[in-house]
Amino acid sequence: MNSPPKTTPPANPVPNNSNILRLESGEILRGANTVEIEHAGQRYLLRVTRENKLILTK
Repeated sequence: MNSPPKTTPPANPVPNNSNILRLESGEILRGANTVEIEHAGQRYLLRVTRENKLILTK
């Protein structure tokens, strides 16, 4: 019995960088370590860790 040829899943499309808004973290944080962001009626915290990484929590 012949099995159908294996197909590779489609690759994720690469976003067009001209459509992506890019901000420096300093523009958002303005010298603070934590910023509160409101989105769709929910509040989120964006904070900088001791390792200088960003974490977004609800």
